[in-house]
Amino acid sequence: MSDGRERRRNLRVAFKTSVCIKPLLQNFETIFSEHTRDVSLRGLYCYADHILPMGTPCEVELRLSGASSDLKLYMQADVVRTDENGMAFKFNEMDLDSMLHLKNLLYYNSGDPDRIDSELHADQNTM
Repeated sequence: MSDGRERRRNLRVAFKTSVCIKPLLQNFETIFSEHTRDVSLRGLYCYADHILPMGTPCEVELRLSGASSDLKLYMQADVVRTDENGMAFKFNEMDLDSMLHLKNLLYYNSGDPDRIDSELHADQNTM
């Protein structure tokens, strides 16, 4: 039973962008979603019409579009939660460029860059 308290360690930032989800299992098709709900250093939630089973390994492509450029961040992730509106993913790995861009995205959208720094430091100590 839940007591209503937030148990997530990482700060989630409300952030809307498109995402491409490529399941790494052969029997599932690629899913495109125009809307993420939130993102953190360790995962994201996206709205989707098609829901993958919990535990499905995927490549997640987070698409960031600006006035003069487009950027794609790539993460290996697993589906960790589903509901009637979409899916939550936990990031397992990402390349250094994607990590740096994700960190900057969170810095500028969180309003709490010190917390992002402490989460990065805590993640380094647990690896």
